[in-house]
Amino acid sequence: MLQEKLILDHLPLVWHIVQRVVAHLPRKVDLEDLVSAGTLGLVRAARQFDPSRKAEFSTYAYIRIRGAVIDELRGRSFVPSGVHARIRAIQEAYQAYITTNGRPPADEELADQAGMSLGRYYRTLEEARNHQFLSLHGLTEESPPLPSFLPADQTPSPYQQVERKELIERLTRAIQELPDKERKIILLYYERDLTMKEAAAVLDITESRVSQLHAAALFKLSMKLRSTQ
Repeated sequence: MLQEKLILDHLPLVWHIVQRVVAHLPRKVDLEDLVSAGTLGLVRAARQFDPSRKAEFSTYAYIRIRGAVIDELRGRSFVPSGVHARIRAIQEAYQAYITTNGRPPADEELADQAGMSLGRYYRTLEEARNHQFLSLHGLTEESPPLPSFLPADQTPSPYQQVERKELIERLTRAIQELPDKERKIILLYYERDLTMKEAAAVLDITESRVSQLHAAALFKLSMKLRSTQ
């Protein structure tokens, strides 16, 4: 059957997505549970996929699998109140700095504005990312997920098409405005699908530095997109 073939052919994708999602979690998680959730997402994708639609199953499956894995992860984790408070402080400092200076702050300037050391600033952003509070699929808890391909069983309305186009344009501009290394890390990680270790080798910096800059880039993208909503 077509559904069975789609599921079997794309089972490796489940493991790939799980590995990407948990790569920077601060504690061990039960990978079997996440793989099971992702597999169920794949099964649902195969059942609901309409081959007559102009959509690639792999794209559709990726969205459904990752969504199932994230839902499973969020069901058992939360953003600690301390991290939540520090993120709020950084967000408020970011806005205050722009209001005063007319430009986005550098990391050192933002940390100083927020009243914390640069190391604590980076650790806070990394913790937020590790708890899925910052990601390219939902940049903040308030902002909607970034544009993705619509499920194959949905036809986008003219409004949805315009909205998606505008969001993609905003994201593209926001990425281009990032500092050079942060922009390269985002492109290497999300466009070329490199790991943090591989990105570190390309940029000739440490993996821990890539992790810091990746978290900082996600925060800046979230603030830029929020300011243009």
